Amino acid sequence: MPEAAGDTTASHPPRINCVLVCGGVWHDMDYARLELLKLLAEDPAVRTRVFENYETIDALSEADILITYTCDVTPSLAAQEALRDWLAAGGRWYALHGTNSVLRLLESGVWDAPRWAPLFMDLLGTQFLSHPPIAPYTVTVADPGHPLVAGIEPFDTTDELYHMERHGHLHVLLETECAEEGTGFAEAADAPGRHPVMYIKQHGHGAVLYNTLGHCRGHYDLQPMLDWWPTVDRCAWDLPVFYDLLRRGIGWIKARDRIR
Repeated sequence: MPEAAGDTTASHPPRINCVLVCGGVWHDMDYARLELLKLLAEDPAVRTRVFENYETIDALSEADILITYTCDVTPSLAAQEALRDWLAAGGRWYALHGTNSVLRLLESGVWDAPRWAPLFMDLLGTQFLSHPPIAPYTVTVADPGHPLVAGIEPFDTTDELYHMERHGHLHVLLETECAEEGTGFAEAADAPGRHPVMYIKQHGHGAVLYNTLGHCRGHYDLQPMLDWWPTVDRCAWDLPVFYDLLRRGIGWIKARDRIR
């Protein structure tokens, strides 16, 4: 007999509802959004809704998995609380690059990282504070036994190297050594020193996987501060290992414990 329309088997896996939040400033969000959607589309069971912020709370609450690539996008308190409850219930969140940033330009001409969203930063496990000028650096594996990074060799990338304020216990998977202070920022956390590049923060039955790599910028992405940026910057997006890490991370969030 044919299967009923609602049946699921090993050959018919259940649908996975994904929310992708991609928006903000000073980055090529069009490029990042397209690349992430292409990776998500590799699994036909994943159906993705795309937003520029966190304020569609019903979509967040109903999602099985969450991916974010943002810069200076801060959820409302209601959205932060929804994210907290969603994680505690078993949701998994792959947060990329500038998701942990809140930035304001001071009269002195440097950028500050105001502590306006403590719950949000506690969920993410870090808050961005600064980075040195974009330049090559080496990323090393901190926990070679973890499946998210097993077999990954040290690699060089030209990207933003994040100095961050840490919140709670982080299971660091990738890290780097920094010898430079951040430039153009009001503060830098533990710089120079060792800095996490990718880590997991556990929340109840759920968890956040954070990957700081993935800066990208096109010609028009610094407006209105600068009308034209002379280069197209892809940074870690130019590296096959970055796509390997993205695919592994997507696989990891799909393997969540949460039952809808």
